Amino acid sequence: MNLTELTIADAAAGLRRREYSAVELVRAHTDAIAALNPRLNAYITTTADAALEAAGRADAALARDEARALTGIPLGIKDLFCTNGVRTTAASNILKNFVPPYESTVTANLLRDGAVFVGKTNLDEFAMGSANITSAFGPVENPWKRKGDEQTVLVPGGSSGGSAAAVSAGLAMGATGTDTGGSIRQPAAYCGIVGLKPTYGRCSRYGTIAYASSLDQAGPMARTVGDCAIMLQSMAGFDPRDSTSVDRDVPDYSAAVGRSLKGLKVGIPREYRAEGLSTEIEAAWQQGIAWLKEAGCEIVDVSLPHTRYGLATYYIVAPAECSSNLARYDGLRFGERVPAPTLDGMYEASRRAGFGAEVRRRIMMGTYVLSAGYYDAYYLKAQKVRTLIRRDFTESFQQVDVLLTPTAPTPAFGQGEKMDDPVQMYLNDIFTVPASMAGMPAMSVPVGLGDTGLPLGLQLIGRPFDEETLLAAGSALEKAAAFTHRPAIRAEVAK
Repeated sequence: MNLTELTIADAAAGLRRREYSAVELVRAHTDAIAALNPRLNAYITTTADAALEAAGRADAALARDEARALTGIPLGIKDLFCTNGVRTTAASNILKNFVPPYESTVTANLLRDGAVFVGKTNLDEFAMGSANITSAFGPVENPWKRKGDEQTVLVPGGSSGGSAAAVSAGLAMGATGTDTGGSIRQPAAYCGIVGLKPTYGRCSRYGTIAYASSLDQAGPMARTVGDCAIMLQSMAGFDPRDSTSVDRDVPDYSAAVGRSLKGLKVGIPREYRAEGLSTEIEAAWQQGIAWLKEAGCEIVDVSLPHTRYGLATYYIVAPAECSSNLARYDGLRFGERVPAPTLDGMYEASRRAGFGAEVRRRIMMGTYVLSAGYYDAYYLKAQKVRTLIRRDFTESFQQVDVLLTPTAPTPAFGQGEKMDDPVQMYLNDIFTVPASMAGMPAMSVPVGLGDTGLPLGLQLIGRPFDEETLLAAGSALEKAAAFTHRPAIRAEVAK
């Protein structure tokens, strides 16, 4: 049995039946990491020894019949979540030696429920990027290849590209991600896995290194909808240490998986038929509509008229918040220090050496839109448009229960194919940004392979705190698509 092929649900059941031990399960994944990570670069830091020790404790808990939902399950943790005693870099040189003395709430919740962390996954620096090519520790390689093209290295999407690649390649059973403008959903689509961005405020941001505080939200990435439900059950919950955390009961997400969709109204936003949408994505979208109709859903055309302003609004609001959040990394309060004769010189030298080109670009954009004379013209106007985007969603959810759209306009592209044009890179998030701006929950589900043999994903967007409907609709798409494809690289582990 290849233990890296199991789902979280199946692995948990097998552990309880004593079909294999947690140590065996975790070792299978640490061995896979040792074999494939040098090529994929999905992990910045690996923790094999600590993981095997934790697996031993999991086996002891299983022997006492004290197992929890994730006992013994090997997970990857995006290197944006602070992990007590384990290096946390945000994929940046400025934090390359930072070892947190505390645990983020999300990772603490996962540890409480028995999860075993096998390493810290790579990402775009400070979560700023759509292709996982801005990491100070090198780009991540998508485990998938185009049909008939073994040479081109594809991007895994970003910013949670390391998490997506790790799950897709069998280097973790699930992984945490963060989503600011699509950073869970877009890499999930590119790597052929499921990625869920919960409602803003559903998962605590405490201990998660900030990019844009009004947008950042943690969420699960896994190979099935059911596995995402299991992970979200653990990750979600109120946290008094996070002022944006919402005090609401956490429902039984797994109970929603497989729920009947009869009578569910599914909205199809006409504005998502945007320029640049590939024919294979359009075909997958139409197939998804047909599958939901067969499952008993009513299909309704809706309009989200301010969607076209979503990307421009995002690239004002997010850089503005990033320029404020990243001001603390100056070599004095936080971050690596580069000595200089003057205090100002030390600030400049430390930030120049510590931040990569994309982070510097966004800090500069954000500082500009917040500066005197431009605040009203840009930032204030963007916040007003953001309100209109949210209103569009609110009004559409008076007519329908969930929205179905593409996740990304194209399948994964090659490293270097869009790197020279930041605007083209930003357009990868055109379908995911609006839900983030509105704080709505959204999920990407793989629904098939395109013309070049690459995974295609569809996005479901739901009402605030109605992740259950997303999971129900997502499981119906998953069942209809019967997506069991795996990247060929996984066969190397099986050998």
